[in-house]
Amino acid sequence: MRIDAGAALTDPRLTPGQDLLAAGRAMKRDWHLGNCLFLAEKGVSSEAEWKRMSAAQGRVMQHAHIGFRDVGRTVEAIRTVHGQCAQSGVTVDRFGITLDWSMGYPLAMRDKASRGTGIVLRGPEDFARITNAAPAAAHFGDFMLGLPGAVENTCGALAAGATAIGNLGQYFTFRLPYWDDDVKTTEATVTALGLIAAQDETILVHSNLDDGFAGLFIDMACALGMVIIEKHIIETLIGARVSHCYGHHFSDPLSRAAFHAALVRVSDTPGTMIFGNTVAYQSTPAANYASLASYLLADILSLGRWPAGHAINPVPVTENQRIPDIDEIIDAQTFAHRLASHAPFYAPVLDWAKIEAMADVLVKGGKRFAACVLTGLAERGVDTQDCAATMLAIRRMGPKTMETLYGPGPQTPRGRQPLIHAEWARELNHKAADWVARQSPLQSPDKPRVCIGTTDVHEHGKYLVEQALEGLGAEVVDAGVAIDPETLVMAAKASGATVIAVSTYNGVALSYAKAVKAVMTAQGLDLPLLIGGRLNEIPADSNSGLPVDVRSDIVALGCRPCADLDEMLAALRSAIQREKVS
Repeated sequence: MRIDAGAALTDPRLTPGQDLLAAGRAMKRDWHLGNCLFLAEKGVSSEAEWKRMSAAQGRVMQHAHIGFRDVGRTVEAIRTVHGQCAQSGVTVDRFGITLDWSMGYPLAMRDKASRGTGIVLRGPEDFARITNAAPAAAHFGDFMLGLPGAVENTCGALAAGATAIGNLGQYFTFRLPYWDDDVKTTEATVTALGLIAAQDETILVHSNLDDGFAGLFIDMACALGMVIIEKHIIETLIGARVSHCYGHHFSDPLSRAAFHAALVRVSDTPGTMIFGNTVAYQSTPAANYASLASYLLADILSLGRWPAGHAINPVPVTENQRIPDIDEIIDAQTFAHRLASHAPFYAPVLDWAKIEAMADVLVKGGKRFAACVLTGLAERGVDTQDCAATMLAIRRMGPKTMETLYGPGPQTPRGRQPLIHAEWARELNHKAADWVARQSPLQSPDKPRVCIGTTDVHEHGKYLVEQALEGLGAEVVDAGVAIDPETLVMAAKASGATVIAVSTYNGVALSYAKAVKAVMTAQGLDLPLLIGGRLNEIPADSNSGLPVDVRSDIVALGCRPCADLDEMLAALRSAIQREKVS
C-alpha cells in the first residue's frame, strides 16, 4: 500500500507539542490532585501506589463497573457493592462508571450534543460524588482524554482525587458526531496530558488497547507494538505514566496469558485492569458463568505469575441481556474472589513454556513494529520527538495502513501475514465463512451493492457483516465508522448503492435511523435501510434512565432491524425482490 500524500500526516495549524505541554503544566497552579475517600482511608498518594503494594503482597485486585445513567443511583450502587462485598470478605479495589459520549465535547457544547446511555459529569463537584462514594479508587475511563473536552474533564477528575484517567486509546479511533477537527482534539488531549504529567503524584494515563488501534489490528504483535508506541509518547516525550488495559476480545486463555506475559516485559507501569471478555457471553446467565470462569482463571493465574497491578474485571453474567443490577454485580465479585482462592492449584497444570513462547513472538514482533512505525513516520516528515505531531500522524494514518506498511509479518499476495492472528478477526472470519457455506450465493445480475457504516467506533460487527456479504458475492461500499447520517447517505448515493446497512452499539439506534431516513428523503433516495447491533435507546421521557428495545419503532419507520446474519440475508433478498418488481 502506498500513501499518496505523506504531508497529510502533518498539519501546519497544530501547535507544537512542547507549547501544549507547557500550557498544561501551567494549569497546575489552579488544578492539582484533591483528596478523596480512597486516598484518605488507604493512606496512599495514588492508585499506582496501592497497586504496587497489592502486587507485592500477591493479592489480586478487583474492579467493578456500574452501568447506570443516573448519578445518584450510581453512587448508591458503589456504596452498596463495596459495603456488602466487604462484609463477605471481598475487596473491590476500584469502580468504573459508564460516562456518556457527550462528555467528549467541550463543556460549552455538551447541552446541545446528542446523549448516549451514560452519565454526564460537569465539574469537580460531580466527579467528587463518585470519588467519595466508597473507599475504592474511581476509574474515569471513556470519553475523558482523547477528545476535545479533555482539558475540562481532566481538571474535574483531578480536583476530585482521581488518579487514573483515560482513555488514551480513544484518541486514535473515536470520532464524535459532527466533530472533525482532529487538530483541536489533539491540542486538547496533549494539554490535558501536560497537566497530568505536572502533578506531584502519579496519575495513570489509562489506555484501553481494545478501544484503540490495537483492537483493530489483525496481528496481535502489532497490538503489543502499540503499547510500545504509546509508552514512547506518554512516558518518554510527555513524562507521565501510561497504564494499559486489554481483554475485551481475548477468548482463548492462551492468548490472554501470553499477551499479559508480553505486556509486563515491555512496561513496568502498573496496569489498570484486564477487561472482561464480554463477547463470550452468548447464552443464558447460567451458561455465561462458564465463560466468566474461563477468562477469569487465565487472568488470575497470569497475575499470580507476573504481578502487574492489573485488577480483574468479573463482568456480571447478565451483561449481554441488560444493564446488570446491584445484586448481580455483587455475585460476580464474590465469584471472582472465590475463584482466586482456587486458581493457584491450577498453576502446575498450565504449559507455561507455551505461553512464554507466544509471548516471545509478541515481544519481538511488537518491538519491530513500533520501531518501523516511528522510523516510517520520520521518513514522511513527522517529528517523532514532538508528542502532538506523532499522535496526529498516527491517528491520520489509521490502523490498516500502519499494519500494511509496518507489520512484522511477511508480505503475501493477499496482504500482510500476521505473526499471531488476532482472536477477534480469526473468530469472525470463521463465523462468516461457516455461515456463508450454509447459504445460497447471490446471483448476478441481482447482487446488491451495500453501503455500510457504523454509528460509533465499534467496528467488529461491521467487519463480520462485510465478510459475510463479500462471501455471498455482494459488493460492499465501506462508508467508514462513526459516520454522520448525511455522510453515510451521500456515500451511498455517490457509489450507486442499492442498500444501506448500519451497525450500532452506542444507544442511538432509533434516532440514527430517523436521521438517515430524513436525509434520504431530502436527497430523493428510497433505499432499503438495514440496521443491526444493539437496537436500544433511552427514551426522552424516561424515568429510569435505562435503554429500551426500539426494534418495533425501527420497523415502524420502514427500516429492517437485523438481529443476526440470517435476518440480514432475508432483508437483502427482500430488497432484491423489491428492486425487480419496481
